[in-house]
Amino acid sequence: MSSAALATTFSYLIAAGCGLCCLKLWRTGLARSYRGLLAFLLFTSLYSWLNPVFQHHFNGRIYLWFWALAQPVTWFLSVWVVLELYSMILVRHKGLATFGRRLQYGGFAVSTLISLIVMIPEIRNGSGHTNPLLLYIYAVERGLDCGMLVFLVCMLLWITRYPLPLSRNLILHSAIYSVLFLSNSLGMFAQVFLGTRLSEPVSTALMGVLAVCVFTWLAFLSPKGEEIQFTVPNFTPDEEERMIQQLEALNRTLLKISRN
Repeated sequence: MSSAALATTFSYLIAAGCGLCCLKLWRTGLARSYRGLLAFLLFTSLYSWLNPVFQHHFNGRIYLWFWALAQPVTWFLSVWVVLELYSMILVRHKGLATFGRRLQYGGFAVSTLISLIVMIPEIRNGSGHTNPLLLYIYAVERGLDCGMLVFLVCMLLWITRYPLPLSRNLILHSAIYSVLFLSNSLGMFAQVFLGTRLSEPVSTALMGVLAVCVFTWLAFLSPKGEEIQFTVPNFTPDEEERMIQQLEALNRTLLKISRN
């Protein structure tokens, strides 16, 4: 099977998988808790159905604009999913959740601005691209990816620092999205730094990863997974009590600051 045929196959598999996953989230009631994920899957399903159509039946310029217009929506939904994960992990600690969201908004803005500034010389010179729009998109995407990568790492470190009760669904969702996001970030950096000659094989590989992630969500997210609770990591009762007290004190302090 050629690379183009494989990419088309992945695209339709992703579209079907996302559609089925959305239906499952809706029918089981999980859509109320995972609204960001539902929106991400809905858009991904629509984009995956339309992408082969635009790619094979329209000229390159029209396809470029279709792809370029879809990117901001993808960025917004990716940020939504990450912040939703953070809010669900800290659902019992509103002060920490509010502070973290505000901090992350600033981090996204700063990292994106730095990425744009760094790429200004490449944008002015064209860097071999026929359309500078690609460079602007790569710059914004690289900035957002850096910001979200730092956020995901900090979130994982946070989980291992305090005894937070998490549902099986939330742990699974966090792991799947982390794999998906890290693979997308590595693929994007490979294309930016190693050249556009890797665009086709990298894009096909990323579509394969996305297909696996979508069908893993479909297979394992369930209402029962909301009821099964885990505490990560495991502490002795005395250590757990001390860590919870520290967490509650920090939450109260940040809650007071956010209200002032």
